[in-house]
Amino acid sequence: MKLFFGEINNGKAIINDEEQQHIVKVLRMKDGEEIHVTDGKGNIASGKLVIEGKKAGLEVSEIKTNTPDFSPRLHIAIAPTKNIDRIEFFVEKAVEMGISEISIIITEKTERKNINIDKIRKQAIAASKQSLRFHFPVINDAVKLTDFLKNIDPQYTFVAHCHENLERIELNTIPSMEQITFLIGPEGDFSEKEIQFLSETNVKAVSLGNQRLRTETAGVFVAAWNYFNMMKG
Repeated sequence: MKLFFGEINNGKAIINDEEQQHIVKVLRMKDGEEIHVTDGKGNIASGKLVIEGKKAGLEVSEIKTNTPDFSPRLHIAIAPTKNIDRIEFFVEKAVEMGISEISIIITEKTERKNINIDKIRKQAIAASKQSLRFHFPVINDAVKLTDFLKNIDPQYTFVAHCHENLERIELNTIPSMEQITFLIGPEGDFSEKEIQFLSETNVKAVSLGNQRLRTETAGVFVAAWNYFNMMKG
């Protein structure tokens, strides 16, 4: 399936401008090829590619709406790493495994404060197309941990940290639920002050095993755990 991103309205599909350039200048696709366009909201249009100069369009033959989304919905709030390539790796792999939402959180020990969210959103779209997702994940703007916690439901929220002296539950003891939010700390982990604050807001702490995982590895691990549970369901 040749899948591209665009808008779908009133029986028509408009391919995103950057996607049009990619089709014409990079892929050098031909008029009449079968392609598919998704709006990332669960809708997909199929039909023939129409090339007019430097423009690419779709002659729609079929539109499917409200395609099934991933369940349970996983939201990972993760601190950015000093080397941004590692977070970009996490985003790509987590998107491929069906994550629904990603938030970048700024914590006490976060070294990198400036994040190019637009670039991360583009990477999420690319990974969604690569893995044939019709529901693209939400990529939120960076936010301070304290502000992020103002809008969470502690019943569905968990934090992974490495403080062995503080109480943590095992990952496999988390019950099945329709939505779940995981907090992943920075290099150097959350501070004990932050962990205490999370505990006071009734966010349960979780152990990801005996090994100390890097930030992006922990994020990928949680995404894979959720993906495995989806496949079982």
